[in-house]
Amino acid sequence: MIEINNLTKTFQNVTALSGITMTIPEDGVFGLIGTNGAGKSTLLKILAGILRETAGDVKLDGQSVFENPEIKKDIFYIPDDPYFFANASSREIAGFHETVYPDFQMETFDRLMKGFQLDPERKVNTFSKGMKKQLSLALGISVNTKYLLCDETFDGLDPVVRQTVKGLFAEEIDKRKLVPVIASHNLRELEDICEVVGLLHHGGVVFDADLEKLKLDIHKVQVVFPEDWDSVNFEHLNIVRKENRGRLYTLTVRGSEKEIRERIEAEHPVFYEVLPLSLEEIFIEETEVLGYDIRKLVLGE
Repeated sequence: MIEINNLTKTFQNVTALSGITMTIPEDGVFGLIGTNGAGKSTLLKILAGILRETAGDVKLDGQSVFENPEIKKDIFYIPDDPYFFANASSREIAGFHETVYPDFQMETFDRLMKGFQLDPERKVNTFSKGMKKQLSLALGISVNTKYLLCDETFDGLDPVVRQTVKGLFAEEIDKRKLVPVIASHNLRELEDICEVVGLLHHGGVVFDADLEKLKLDIHKVQVVFPEDWDSVNFEHLNIVRKENRGRLYTLTVRGSEKEIRERIEAEHPVFYEVLPLSLEEIFIEETEVLGYDIRKLVLGE
């Protein structure tokens, strides 16, 4: 289990993370989402022991990470832009990882490289971005660590490979209790595989919650009333967003589906339906509440 307590990281006069507290469980995939510059990559680097926290602490299985070689044996970090030795082949890079990680499995590496249709003898500097990501993932699975920290894992991968990677994660979670932590802007991809998500904004935590429970607490409602909106009483309904085109209103509402239906039916609508929100829609709603509305920034709305 990863425990983050009041974590702060500053770079000179810039605060990248501010007082973050969250727990990353061991059961399933944890998705780390956030606005641009929210501190996702910085957090992953601290979890990997690459950066030292300015204040607070991070513990993996009860141990601090920075300058702790023993706990680092259980961590593998895949950056957004992975670095590989100049003029090295994939086989040579795998050999280097074999000397660093005691449980590295060369047979697994060969199987994954064959599955990705990558030549292990080919120089990595001739690989495309997507091929380098596939190589990084092959290494990340083969090192056989408990924690796999991934920054923009799906960026540059085609749809077939993305589905393959999801299958690999599921297989390794079931086989050896792998704990993937994935930071990504591709929320639709995370939604398929994440059990728990954490949302960062301006270096702080907005929430970290079970994804299914999160979806049960916020809904989209499309409703048509026979009268003007002003005459409808929603005093106790927690409306996050309201839009309308004529008499058709689209609402984003916090609360249980049962409560929302009861409130709306009490106003005798002509028609209504309650719809679940996607992770992407939840992200937009939560960040706009905090003042991050990219449409206003770009379009001047």
